[in-house]
Amino acid sequence: MIDLIAKIKLFFSVSLWQELPARTGLIWRWMINILRVSYIVMRELATGELNLRAMSLVFTTLLSMVPLIAVAFSVLKAFGVHNKIEPVLLSALEPLGPKGPEITANIIGFVQNVDVKVLGSLGVAMLFYTIIALIQKIENAFNFVWRVKKSRTLARRFTDYLSVVMIGPVLVFSALGLAATVMSHDVVQHLQAIEPFGTLILYASKTAPYLMIILAFTFLYKFIPNTQVQIGPALIGAVVAGVLWVTLGKLFASFVASSSNYTAIYSSFAILFFFMLWLYLAWFILLTGSQVAYYLQHPKLVRFGGQDYSLSPRLRDKEGLWLMTVMAKQFYLQQPALSLQELEGQTGLAGDLTQDLLSMLEQGKLIVELEGEEPRYQPAQDIAKIQVKTILNTLRIAEEAKITVTTRQVGVAVEGVLQKLNDVQEDMLAELNLRELVVEELAK
Repeated sequence: MIDLIAKIKLFFSVSLWQELPARTGLIWRWMINILRVSYIVMRELATGELNLRAMSLVFTTLLSMVPLIAVAFSVLKAFGVHNKIEPVLLSALEPLGPKGPEITANIIGFVQNVDVKVLGSLGVAMLFYTIIALIQKIENAFNFVWRVKKSRTLARRFTDYLSVVMIGPVLVFSALGLAATVMSHDVVQHLQAIEPFGTLILYASKTAPYLMIILAFTFLYKFIPNTQVQIGPALIGAVVAGVLWVTLGKLFASFVASSSNYTAIYSSFAILFFFMLWLYLAWFILLTGSQVAYYLQHPKLVRFGGQDYSLSPRLRDKEGLWLMTVMAKQFYLQQPALSLQELEGQTGLAGDLTQDLLSMLEQGKLIVELEGEEPRYQPAQDIAKIQVKTILNTLRIAEEAKITVTTRQVGVAVEGVLQKLNDVQEDMLAELNLRELVVEELAK
């Protein structure tokens, strides 16, 4: 037994992360990669960071749920499909068992009691602020998972968030209505009487709710993080989250059904207790699926075992100078500026390291961020005027700016050695600018 435990530990600590031979089959590679991602995600969940994010989202959701549904209700009312909200809420709260319809009725009652005329202009402004604050909190949680350090700008928050709140419900309920119309069409009704079409239509109707969940999760993973998420990883992460949603939903429903003791203890507060617990599980499931999508999109981090890594001073100089050269090359060739995702592909660095280097260069006023649907980066001035030594100095002193503690004065001999090294570098790089570096790179 002890030998078996030792072998398992050795496998997960060493063998699992070794490079696979070139002759390894595709199926075995897929299985190893799935095992690696699963292990990394489980280890990430054990740290408790996602747990804290999910708990904070529960509180924000409780504050913002009624305003969010009220706005969606008003938009859908204009299209005459506002009555469709209640079935969707009932479906989302189905794991609460008999308490689900009660909570749904309370939420719908609160929404119907919202009177815009009574709220006034300030009240309406606060209503929309609460909604935007909720989506911003959600974005921050997803940005944490995706190691994104910059949120959307204030202008993009209003345009992106409000478009989701206004247009999203219409599209969702239009899709649901279209699906219901297709299922009730005479042709479909006729095909149901013919085998094997009848069986296929039956299975399709049963799997449709699960497909809707997966598509909704895919949209969230694709849209919410302030970075470019590929559709493949987003879809796989949504499938994982969808399976967890259905599985944990059934387990939670069983827990609620056998919770007479909790009802006796908490009395009328029991319904709020179960509602908050299910909200927590729902957000935890969503963030877990997003974590899976992140590692699938960054296979290099999977090969490193999901461990955070940082650049040494030497590598920071090397990678930072190469990053600056890549942006300057686009500028020199008069090609469009590159986005963060494109820079990641050019440098091979993970997103958080690329963002750190870009932040250092931006603080040194060497590059600028171009606004748009997706931020892009280019040199802040003529590349012939940017000295290579300036780039290196910017990368080296970036972290020193964060140090507020006064260090001890070193000896004269040490100061002399460092000054000589600095003087030699200054002499060697005195005439080398970024444009010459780009021309030399293109000539190779």
